[in-house]
Amino acid sequence: MAEPEERDAPAAPVVRPAPHRWLWYALGGGLPARHRGWVLHDTTTTTWWARHIARVLVQMSIPIGLVMVLLPASWELRAAVAGGGIFLALIYSLAYMPETTENRVVKAGYPAGTATARREHAAHLRDLRDGERRRAANARRAARYRDRTGR
Repeated sequence: MAEPEERDAPAAPVVRPAPHRWLWYALGGGLPARHRGWVLHDTTTTTWWARHIARVLVQMSIPIGLVMVLLPASWELRAAVAGGGIFLALIYSLAYMPETTENRVVKAGYPAGTATARREHAAHLRDLRDGERRRAANARRAARYRDRTGR
């Protein structure tokens, strides 16, 4: 797996794509090189999983819309078919979520494994901060206990 970029190395600027470019990106297309930093941000931020689900729902909007309009059946059956399709799409999408986001990062020009390495590094830093916070809270509780009991 690729290591996250060095901290001293300048990061690519995060340039958010225009709505039409984001729609193309959500449907699986690539973005211009100036959006390279945004793609890495999109796939490594703390809400990367919600962003992935939003992209899947955008991808599913076209076939679901066609089913709802063109299927010669009652509205209840159309809605049931659409709901089943969304359910199956979400199951498959969630099963392959890390691979799909890695593919987007590779398409943006980063080495394979960059997004996973960044997410793991961020999780490690969060764990370190949480551990330090818990140790400080335990020390405060121990000090209060010593003050109350006189030990």
